[in-house]
Amino acid sequence: MTEPRQRKPFYKRVWFIAVSFLLLAGLGGAAYFYFAFVVRYEAKAAEFDLSKLENLESASVIYDRSGNVYSKLFIQNREQVPMDQISPHLVDAVISAEDNRFYEHSGIDFLGIFRAALKNTTSGRIRQGASTVTQQLARNTFDLRDRTYDRKILEVFLSLRIERSVPKSKIMELYLNRVYFGGGLYGAQAASKGYFGKAAKDLTIGEAAMLAGLLKSPNNLSPWRNPEAAMAERDFVLGRMVDNNKITAAGAKAEQAQALQIRPKSTFVSQSYAIDFIRQQVQDELGFEALQSEGYKVYTTIDPDLQRAAEESLTKRLAEIEQRPDYQHQTHDQYTALLKQWRVSHPTANTPPAPEYLQGAVLAVDSRTGEIRVMVGGRDYGQSQFNRTYQASRPAGTAFVPFVFAAAFGKGIFPGSLADDSPMDNRQVMIGGTTGILGEWGVERVDNRYEGPIPLRRVLAESKNAATVRVGVEAGVDAVRDLAKKAGISDDLRPYPATFLGSSEVTLEDFVTAYTIFPGQGARPPALSIVSRIVAADGRVVYRHQANRENVLDPGIAFEVHSFLTDALNNGTGAKSRELYGLKTPYAAGKTGTAYNFTDNWFLGYDSAITCGVWVGFDKPQSIYRGAFANDTALPVWVSVMNASLTKDSPRELARPIDLKRAEVCLSTGLPASPHCLLTASNDPSIPARKGTFVEFTTARQMPKEQCWLHGDGNRSLARSVKNQDIPRAVSAADSSQVAAVSLREPTIIGNDPYNSVKPRVRDPGQTQTAKADWTPAPRALPVSTPEPEVRRAQPVGPLDRPQEQPRMDLPTPEPIDLSDDPTSL
Repeated sequence: MTEPRQRKPFYKRVWFIAVSFLLLAGLGGAAYFYFAFVVRYEAKAAEFDLSKLENLESASVIYDRSGNVYSKLFIQNREQVPMDQISPHLVDAVISAEDNRFYEHSGIDFLGIFRAALKNTTSGRIRQGASTVTQQLARNTFDLRDRTYDRKILEVFLSLRIERSVPKSKIMELYLNRVYFGGGLYGAQAASKGYFGKAAKDLTIGEAAMLAGLLKSPNNLSPWRNPEAAMAERDFVLGRMVDNNKITAAGAKAEQAQALQIRPKSTFVSQSYAIDFIRQQVQDELGFEALQSEGYKVYTTIDPDLQRAAEESLTKRLAEIEQRPDYQHQTHDQYTALLKQWRVSHPTANTPPAPEYLQGAVLAVDSRTGEIRVMVGGRDYGQSQFNRTYQASRPAGTAFVPFVFAAAFGKGIFPGSLADDSPMDNRQVMIGGTTGILGEWGVERVDNRYEGPIPLRRVLAESKNAATVRVGVEAGVDAVRDLAKKAGISDDLRPYPATFLGSSEVTLEDFVTAYTIFPGQGARPPALSIVSRIVAADGRVVYRHQANRENVLDPGIAFEVHSFLTDALNNGTGAKSRELYGLKTPYAAGKTGTAYNFTDNWFLGYDSAITCGVWVGFDKPQSIYRGAFANDTALPVWVSVMNASLTKDSPRELARPIDLKRAEVCLSTGLPASPHCLLTASNDPSIPARKGTFVEFTTARQMPKEQCWLHGDGNRSLARSVKNQDIPRAVSAADSSQVAAVSLREPTIIGNDPYNSVKPRVRDPGQTQTAKADWTPAPRALPVSTPEPEVRRAQPVGPLDRPQEQPRMDLPTPEPIDLSDDPTSL
């Protein structure tokens, strides 16, 4: 009997070995896959810094002095807000449109991928995406936009890591603040304000649905670009919200029936000279990257109403000047047409020809703090970004004169003094010498006339240039230059008398700064400012302007010059401000400034609240037109700004310092008046005498010690008014006992004696002149028409010793006087 055959253990059987081999191979493969694939991508995903999820590039917002948004500075126009500032309707719409299982998956929605693929296949086009909100957040934060398998796998692992580290609500907040909604708008807040003019928390269901629909293709579906497509996508999202039980079908139908009110597209950034200047100031403080991307709030001192008034007034006035028949330069309209043609003919060129038309600039600041309220750096920022308020140095013209008088008063010159208003040629003005080009230095009015000695107040008010130079020479060039530098003028002023009349260059920024010493009682801010404070996105104040003041001038002297400038505005070269242009502020003061040859026109003026300067001229110096005075060009713009400021400020009369006294001054001598200083007097007691005096402010130091010598006691102080060596003294001319008398021994021999000075001839009554002169009068030119008023300017001539070319007078010689019988000797 054979033994039964023994069965092999199961583990030795072929099927077990095969299954075990396959199982071990699978496990080995899985282990290899895990260590070679999963671990590798998890390690790659771990390299990303998740804190960058919250590093959003947010726009920095510029606010005006009233706290209203004025402009933005950004790389991406975004305004980050917390979740409680975003409408729940937008969250529901985004989940319905982009990721309806957002709260259920762990970063990757495999069921959603299958469902989207099936829906897109059945519809014949892509209607649903497979990426979750978390995946899109990872993709946009870490720039995983490459369309490769490696990038897609890394995105999956990074999304899983984000889900493990960040709560769902925070993921949604980060997503809605980062995602692009088209039209240059990033984040829900910027999109809501840009498209609908409201905050994200105030969105309606229909508005939220439209924004959610834009995420598929932001630029192509933008309502500004394709409103029909945007509305269609809104309706689709509303349907998805019904499917996800976020709204009812009736609610969706009601929303679809409503037309959305979309705001007109804007650039979101107002480009202007003021904004460009603000950007530079903040960039210097924070750096370029921080300013453009970290969402600072920049609070400025700009007044948009005054800014608008200045821009409109400058544009209007310069256009009016260009319409004058004697304006012979390029106009703004001509350059605009030229620029349009140039862009057509040079499509790839980047640098167009520079404009050559008439330009202007306006700068207005707070008189006490120096905070900039208005900055207009030119006529058209789009055509020229050159800011003429601080980048252009131009001859100051006679607007510089107040600093000459301030220096003179600081030297102790009596404000009631008289200055000689008589012609002065260029040799003295330009270099203070006696060589050079002859001719009178130009005056600042067509109807100028010379009046001899006149009060200093009239010298400044009426821009009496020759008299001004004489005042400046008495004060000293160095004293004037030093004061101007202390007042804020940083340009180097030339050490010649011509500087008294503004021949040296200054910037409008420095000029306005310097003028603040007059309403500021002799003090000024160290520098002008336009940024008051900067607040970071987390609420920290990272910059705050500190207002300080520097003493420049004695308050009494500042008030004396202010008093002169009040007369200059009301009665002098600025009188048109009230008569013609309607200046309303009652306490203003200021001075016109016309540079030599009418190349630059200025007006600098102020009240207790605002100090404003206006410049008109060309970028390349040339005459604006013959007789272009500042009271016709710059003054009306200044008046517009000052009138506009009255709606915001209440200017007050400047207080007179207590040490400043009133003094009655004689018009004839410029000394303290006596009771006898009269212009007219009469023996008839019924006719009142007219006093020849005026009242002036003065300090005790400036007050002369003696009274008027002409109408007073007749005791003129020679020791004070005449140099010691020039005081007249009795001196014997010669010892007459030692000099022999001279006797005439022969008749006088003379040449022509047309006036009978040697031998007088008496004509009988009724006798007429019989002798004819052997000369004829030179012909004289007669005008054929009434000439226009001529503004006197310097004209070069030849050497001073050139002989006269006119024919000499040759009159008949009268008979000589016969003195032969005269026994007396000469």
